[in-house]
Amino acid sequence: MTLAAQILIVDDEADIRQMLRIYLSAQGFRTMDADTAAAARLSLERHSPDLALVDLGLPDEDGLTLIRQIRERYRLPIIILTGRGDTIDKIIGLEIGADDYVTKPFDLRELLARIKSVLRRSEELPREAPTPTLLRFDHFELHLKEHRLANRDGEQIALTYGEFKLLAALAQRPQQALTRDDILDLTHGREAGAYDRTVDMQITRLRRKLGDDPKLPSLIRSVRGVGYMLACVVTSHN
Repeated sequence: MTLAAQILIVDDEADIRQMLRIYLSAQGFRTMDADTAAAARLSLERHSPDLALVDLGLPDEDGLTLIRQIRERYRLPIIILTGRGDTIDKIIGLEIGADDYVTKPFDLRELLARIKSVLRRSEELPREAPTPTLLRFDHFELHLKEHRLANRDGEQIALTYGEFKLLAALAQRPQQALTRDDILDLTHGREAGAYDRTVDMQITRLRRKLGDDPKLPSLIRSVRGVGYMLACVVTSHN
């Protein structure tokens, strides 16, 4: 019998934690909860949850910082719980590695659907072809495990987490045009929604960092009516 997925609920509101525990347990999930970022880290060290629901407004630390650490250290799927109306926080959360978000007050059935969708995508990942550790293109080297980009002289090129994921998505599909929705799904694991403009902004920043002329780009090309593609040969190395 397959063990039910375990969900970590991180929220400082006791009534929300209780509501989610009762509802998700009734849906067949195992749950544990934390009211602070510190308590969440302790749970992560002691247990191995399959997904985290993280509130952005934690009392001891900004939820965005916790989300970044969960993604980088534990490689755990994350859904943001937020009562904030500012879309900037949601965009930042997705850029640093969250897979989805729901805004309070949320519909429990919608949250359940999103949890199942994120878990399904997470479970499908191991069945994909093994990911190479190094991609070489033009005069750059993209180190996938180390999340860094360097030129052939070994000089490091600073990328944000979102820029790295975008470049990795393009480099793993060279000379293939990707729509903005494709890119957002590959980098954030969600539909584009209102955030397809973030792709355009990241492409602009990437071109600048790669020395790709934004007026006449030859490396990351715009494909009219479609989106973007990395227009060069990429070699994979393990």
